Parts: sequence; C-alpha cells; structure tokens
Amino acid sequence: MIDKQWSSAADAVADIPDGASLAVGGFGLSGNPMSLIEALHAQGTRDLSVVSNNCGVDDWGLGILLGSQRIRKMTSSYVGENKEFERQFLEGDLELELTPQGTLAEKLRAGGAGIAAFFTQTGVGTQVAEGGLPRRYNADGTIAVASPAKDVRTFAVHGDEREFVLEEAITTDFALVHAALGDRHGNLVFNKAARNFNPLAAMAGRVCIAQVEKLVEPGEIDPDHVHLPGVYVHRIIEVGPDIEKRIERRTVRATEGA
Repeated sequence: MIDKQWSSAADAVADIPDGASLAVGGFGLSGNPMSLIEALHAQGTRDLSVVSNNCGVDDWGLGILLGSQRIRKMTSSYVGENKEFERQFLEGDLELELTPQGTLAEKLRAGGAGIAAFFTQTGVGTQVAEGGLPRRYNADGTIAVASPAKDVRTFAVHGDEREFVLEEAITTDFALVHAALGDRHGNLVFNKAARNFNPLAAMAGRVCIAQVEKLVEPGEIDPDHVHLPGVYVHRIIEVGPDIEKRIERRTVRATEGA
C-alpha cells in the first residue's frame, strides 16, 4: 500500500529549504493551503520563489510569508489586495513576474504534463511578448530588471495567419495545495471555487504536499469523482473541516422589510 499520510504540517514541510521554488494553490483567499503556509512560516524558511495566482492579503494566505520578507520572487497574474506586496515591489525588495492568468494556468499544467513550452495568442502585441515589463525596481524607482522579449511566430489557424508568443512551462521544487477530501493514496477532491489553481499547482511541483479537510481510506472516493489523481501527490495531511476560511471582502445588503 502506498500510504502518503504525514502526521503534521510541520513534518510535511520540514525539508523545504531556503531558496526553494513553490507552486501554491488558491485564488484570492479561496483554497489557500493555510496550515502548510503557517508551518512553513513557523520554521523560518526564506528566500522563496513562489508561483501562485496572487499573494494573499497583508495578514493571510501567502501574505504572512511576504510580510516576514520570506519571499524573494512572485510569479502571479493578480497582485492587488496587498499593500505590503506593493511596497516591497516598488521599493525593490521583491521581484515580480506578472503573467496573464490563463497563461499562468497553462504554464503550470504544461509543466506537470512534461510539456516544455507552448505557443499562445495571449500577450501578442504587448509587453508580455515584447519585453520591458518591470520585474524588479531599484530603491530609487528606476527599473533594475525588466522582462525579456519572447519568441513570436506566425501559424495558420483555420486558414488565418496569426501570431503566437512562446511561453515556457513552469515546474517547481515543491507544491502546496488544499483540498476538501483526499485518501491516503493522495487522490484529491476539491470543493467548488477551491478547484482553482490547486490541481495545476499540484501537477507542477516535484514534491506535492496536500492538506485536506477530510482524509478517508483508499477506495472510499468514487474514481469518477477524483479531481486530481494521487500520482501527482506525495504527502498528505488532514487538517479537519473547522479550519479558518477568510474572504477578501464581504458584501452584504439589507433585507427588505428589515
């Protein structure tokens, strides 16, 4: 039997070294692997290069690692909701590789599928393809590192000649993901919006560590219900259903007649 269950989040992340690259699931604050992030923060790991859709908020999600200046570089598609992120980037403390969201998703998926690169129309005619996007600033506000130009080629699609930009796949040393349900073989099921970047991040990591709200025995999950097969998952911990889950903004309106 291939039992991938680990006793704790601290044990599961203990061998993640300084300078490691991480693919981390989550979209906004939905589906963030908080127990694993907190364990990584507690052990003091730093100089991390992180690939994730966004970087949490100032005091939650990846924001807790960022706030302690544990992250050296972010590869993301959205960088709002986090004032500390803005400060570190503009003051030259953080490198940012800003990537279109669909492209980021495909870069992770391609990495997990063993595809080295792919061509896409997204970004053609912009700085994404032409280069020059600031990746790191100097303290005086000048650009220290800018994105390079990418290979652009023309292909015929449905009889039309179109330009496509070459995007390289992403693989990382480790992946941290959150799922609603998993078994000890690593098969995972995600709940609604938490099925965002989590499966893609899991695929891209050489070692994938998953936290699940409920852990069951192999065979208890209908194979047709599995969102991510256990072949991509190497370690799994159970965190229980009562973990704290936050949202970025709560919007409510008064009930009529109240």
